[in-house]
Amino acid sequence: MYVYYNPNPNWILVGDCVIRALCKLLQKDWLAIYTGICAQGAVMYDMPSSNRVWGAYLRKMGFVKEILPNICPDCYTVRDFCLDHPYGKYVLMLNGHVVAVEDGHYYDTWDSGDETPMFYWRKEQ
Repeated sequence: MYVYYNPNPNWILVGDCVIRALCKLLQKDWLAIYTGICAQGAVMYDMPSSNRVWGAYLRKMGFVKEILPNICPDCYTVRDFCLDHPYGKYVLMLNGHVVAVEDGHYYDTWDSGDETPMFYWRKEQ
């Protein structure tokens, strides 16, 4: 399920997880996503790393925010999410991290499969 993915031109591994995730799911290069989120931050007078800024950018790109069922909030993992969502594009918000999920695979610079998602964004068809 895990696929190593790092579109950062300088191979940076931390601090740009939202950008990396959206590169994968929107099939755009790192600079295009970065400048899009920065422009969104400028419009909102907030930092591009703010959840509300990149959330607004995701909405513009056709994503809808969803809440995970509260069945087992501490034991449900990224891997579990992938098994439950074998099709579609998703952005999972973890504790201090964001990961891309597409068609049952998660794309990241490290194996975040044991991490617990807090909520997610689903790309509308």
